Amino acid sequence: MANKRTLKKYINAMVFDVIDECLYLQETQEEKAEKAEQLIEEVVSSYNDLIARINTGKNKADFNAVWNDFNERSEGFLEKLNALSAE
Repeated sequence: MANKRTLKKYINAMVFDVIDECLYLQETQEEKAEKAEQLIEEVVSSYNDLIARINTGKNKADFNAVWNDFNERSEGFLEKLNALSAE
């Protein structure tokens, strides 16, 4: 498990990468724009949830739970992004 600062950096990097790829898809393939927008909204919502949980976390167990949830969510977002790109 990473410390608070590192965990936030990982979350920011994942969100930036997914949003960047979604924006690229919106610009290059207009038929995928709506699905890409939905994925962006889902990523931003997840980001807000994870950051709120980090800010309210008090002990190592709280941060381990956030870390595990972050790993699961990031894998899910990457799978959705790959599926969207492959369509």
